[in-house]
Amino acid sequence: MTMISDKIEAIKAAVDEQIAKSEALQDVQNIRVKYLGKKGELTSIMKDLKNLSKEERPQVGQLVNTARGIIEDHLKARMEELKEKSLEMKIQSEKIDITLPGRKPVMGHEHPLHLTRRLMEQSFLNMGFSIVEGPDIESDYYNFQSLNLPEDHPARDMQDSMYVTQNILLRTHTSPLEARTLQAHKPNEPFKIIAPGKVYRCDYDATHSPVFHQMEGMIVDKGIRFSDLKGMLEDFLRDIFGPQTKVRFRASYFPFTEPSAEVDISCVMCGGKGCRVCSHTGWLEILGCGMTNFEVLRMNGYDPNQVSAFAFGMGVERIAMLKYGIDDLRLFYENDMRFLNQF
Repeated sequence: MTMISDKIEAIKAAVDEQIAKSEALQDVQNIRVKYLGKKGELTSIMKDLKNLSKEERPQVGQLVNTARGIIEDHLKARMEELKEKSLEMKIQSEKIDITLPGRKPVMGHEHPLHLTRRLMEQSFLNMGFSIVEGPDIESDYYNFQSLNLPEDHPARDMQDSMYVTQNILLRTHTSPLEARTLQAHKPNEPFKIIAPGKVYRCDYDATHSPVFHQMEGMIVDKGIRFSDLKGMLEDFLRDIFGPQTKVRFRASYFPFTEPSAEVDISCVMCGGKGCRVCSHTGWLEILGCGMTNFEVLRMNGYDPNQVSAFAFGMGVERIAMLKYGIDDLRLFYENDMRFLNQF
């Protein structure tokens, strides 16, 4: 009996010593298993009760149960201490110093092409234009035929078109919206529109992309003259590039306008003095325009004897490259943050 009592006291002392050294919850759990588990040292004493006399069994059983209760209390107390310690360490590690300056959120901003397109649209809206939009997948009729470009017209060779079927293609310009708008209005009804959007051609290099943005425009009314076109485009270009910008018109050819012109502006890099960018001419080509061909008006339900019209078209990428001094069109589509963060 005395030996068993001493053994129980030794177990209690060993448990207290190991509990004092424990640093983690798993350490406490290991102590529990070692002394109170199915094969634990205190449990083995209980299993040996059958070998004791009837008089000793109750006394030893009481000693074991008392020791188990004490050990359980000590283990539970240590478990709570370690949990509190762990929580405190976690709180300290996650502590936020409210005196530190806040982290500035990363703010998004407009892509340079969207920014340029918005500036262009706003300039035309200020002059009373309306914005029209249409399908990117267009019929051959609206893309070519309704604009005085029949199937055998030699001007079709100017375009490297992306056909979906024999009569369906990805539009090569936004000019089809001019024909659609003419047909949507009553005969000879006046309007002022711009048609911005994506267009598609088989081309890709530093100054060309298979997908790019164009903005076409058209005014239809009685008494429209080339001088109206000239004055409107000069106002627009000076609004975009600054009042110091010089503008010149050169005779050209487009199937859907007659007469037609190419429009140049004074070089944005050298101010017209001549440099590498403008090939030392002092001028940069910017857009095409002209008086709408009478045949285009007739084919779309308008009488050229009653009204006249002019049209113009330009690339948004071209405007953006000249406005911001960008020399490679592909930069717009590479998603390079070093480039985009400059805007």
